[in-house]
Amino acid sequence: MPKTIRYTLLSLRDLAVSAGPFIVLAVTLLVLAYWWLDPNPPKRVVLATGPAQSAYEEFGKRYAHLLAKDGIDVVLLPSEGSAANLQLLREGKADLGFVRGGTSEAGVAGDDKLESLGSLFLEPVWLFYREEAARKVAPAASADSGGSTLSSLTQLPGLRVNVGTPGSGVPNLMTKLLESNHIDASTLKLSQLEQTPATVAFLAGDLDALVFASAPESLMVQMLLQTPGIKLMDFAQSEAYSRRFAFLSPAVLPRGVVDLASDIPPQDVHLVAPTTTLVTRTSTHPALLQLFALAGNEIHGSAGWFKRAREYPNVRNNELPIAKEAERSIQTGPPLLQRYLPFWVANFVERMWLVMGIIIAVLLPLSRIVPPLYEFRVRSRIFKWYGQLRNIENRAEDGKDTSPLLEELNQLESRAEKISVPLSYTDELYALRNNIQLVRQKLQRQ
Repeated sequence: MPKTIRYTLLSLRDLAVSAGPFIVLAVTLLVLAYWWLDPNPPKRVVLATGPAQSAYEEFGKRYAHLLAKDGIDVVLLPSEGSAANLQLLREGKADLGFVRGGTSEAGVAGDDKLESLGSLFLEPVWLFYREEAARKVAPAASADSGGSTLSSLTQLPGLRVNVGTPGSGVPNLMTKLLESNHIDASTLKLSQLEQTPATVAFLAGDLDALVFASAPESLMVQMLLQTPGIKLMDFAQSEAYSRRFAFLSPAVLPRGVVDLASDIPPQDVHLVAPTTTLVTRTSTHPALLQLFALAGNEIHGSAGWFKRAREYPNVRNNELPIAKEAERSIQTGPPLLQRYLPFWVANFVERMWLVMGIIIAVLLPLSRIVPPLYEFRVRSRIFKWYGQLRNIENRAEDGKDTSPLLEELNQLESRAEKISVPLSYTDELYALRNNIQLVRQKLQRQ
């Protein structure tokens, strides 16, 4: 091996040994910080959605598609709806789920471990009724009225009304609305069929009215709005409902928004709309909350039947505390680094930079001891021979035979010639050799 390379490797070895404790300490602190902060999220998350062909199912697929780009596998868990999703979250069987406003009840155990990722969209209460059934309770006032219409829940007694399954959350919501109108539920012929069987029975004439809450993207909503003989109830008191219930907002289905050519609906329809939120457990990884909130900005930020562009998601009308990560993402969008770097890299830096700064601040003063340690280690290879050289010189002053001392000095010189040090310390080595020669000359004069 060429001497230059050997000296370089020797210098690097000495530097590595001198800085070894410092490096071990730095790595240990980084490992502990990584374990404590857990910056990278799990790659699998469970999202509770809703029944087949529902808006929840459709939105769940969109979230899964967007998060798959960042390497997150979103497992969609079908359910009966909002109330079922809330229960799945309480039991820890889902990490996130769509929950409609008004679904939760006060004082339920486990709700303190839940938080919201913001309001995503309005989910109007669609009360469809058969026009022939409306004639029984609200005869048409005139030929110009276009047939009998319903505009108040007080007109429902005596009708066969399906309010959805308990897991959908709609029965709880309808109970609150009926009670606010002083309506005894026993005066209605209520049923709680699932959405698809209920729609089949409704179209067959076995039900007079059908109630469910869903975003307008629901295929069932789109179909019923365009079915002849089926009408959508106008909540004439929608503003009053929103004042009575914090989770409700007034909404207007504009004339012709469903089909401009066919003028569907033929007039503005007033509705009441709970706000749907994405609810999560407080134990869910913060980076996942950030990803879902950012995906929500993309999925729900466009204009729609009941919203303007970029009106949703927002942090209003939430019954649960807002997660800080979600609030930050909704208001400011993606962090700076995520705009230019892959998610996993940007997320790691964002969540570790503060701790890394603290570690650097602690280690920087300690790093000053590395150069002195390195110098001491290299020079000690030379200086340790000075003790033996001094001993030979002291023994020479006793006036005894110097022949054994010269032999011992020759051995010392032979070992000194084999010492290897970095080139920057060769002056110390040559100084040792010169001092050996000085002692030899002294011995030879005696």
